[in-house]
Amino acid sequence: MSRTRDDTLPGVRSRTVDTSRLETHYLESGGGDGTETVDTVVFVHGNVSSARFFEDIMVELPDRYRAIAPDLRGYGDSETKPIDATNGLGDFAADLRALFSALDLEEPVTLVGWSNGGGAAMRYTIDDPDSVENLVLLNPLSPYGFGGTKDTDGTPCFDDYAGSGGGLGNDEFVAGLADRDRGEGGESSPRKILRTFYVDPSHVFDEEREESYLTGMLDTATGDEHYPGDSTPSENWPGVAPGEHGVNNAISPKYCSLETITEIDPDAKPPVLWIRGDSDQIVSNESVFDIGTLGRMGQVPDWPGEDVFPPQPMVDQTRVVLEEYADAGGEFEEVVFDNTGHAPHVEVPGDVLNELEAVLE
Repeated sequence: MSRTRDDTLPGVRSRTVDTSRLETHYLESGGGDGTETVDTVVFVHGNVSSARFFEDIMVELPDRYRAIAPDLRGYGDSETKPIDATNGLGDFAADLRALFSALDLEEPVTLVGWSNGGGAAMRYTIDDPDSVENLVLLNPLSPYGFGGTKDTDGTPCFDDYAGSGGGLGNDEFVAGLADRDRGEGGESSPRKILRTFYVDPSHVFDEEREESYLTGMLDTATGDEHYPGDSTPSENWPGVAPGEHGVNNAISPKYCSLETITEIDPDAKPPVLWIRGDSDQIVSNESVFDIGTLGRMGQVPDWPGEDVFPPQPMVDQTRVVLEEYADAGGEFEEVVFDNTGHAPHVEVPGDVLNELEAVLE
């Protein structure tokens, strides 16, 4: 079950609420003095992380805004419940709706989604666009999901979507999460992954903040129903296709179809701000977590080649979909930060805050 925390940064409050779907832990800041209506900003974290990653920016957000950062199901201090991957990111979007209802949030809200949380924010916007004032995407998941597609149209490399899903999780990393390993050894230890891939490798963490982020990673439920999820054998390379449970299957292109964001009625399309770091190694056109990239590098044997299974062009896919979104009556802006990796709100929180405040004004 979930619990409140006593180690938040000053100005950030830890709360727990029982929603219609699960007991949800969330962080909160701001909210004004109660005498005026305030705008609500909701921060949605990514995979193998938690609301902890947003504390730095929450403490700097002006008090006139109410900031909410929930821990998604199976992450942080929220209740652990199975993830139905066959509905894509639908469980997370429905959990957000239940949280907003339980908190009686004034709508529309500004949604800020990071990585997989960007995918969840897109799915929420698709399902309920009138309740979203602004959509801010931080190094978001491609609208075509993660892995197994070859072009900007999201064409699958194989009909069964082999090369994506829960069967491709790194065993050492998953074991480190399950064992709550806080050590510094191992190329795939949680701490090594945090330092090397969550941020640009040149980024130097504050010691206390690093420990908090690491805790946010280790508070990830592992297994077939959670992270990374189950899998199905495949005759196609690399031998596994998506299963039906767990988060990495939920973001497989077999189930994750966020490109339909372009179909929102023009009058209901919220403006989109897309922020990304130029040195992101997780969501990029040559992600080192993508099996196509690893195959081309020789890290996975028997790669079928560039024509069959190239690296997924994740950034290009997002840009093409957002351009179509704008052509269909919406608007978007792309902002790129130099020498910044997968977590700009951690690496350059002041720069992200400046962009966010410009949206909120």
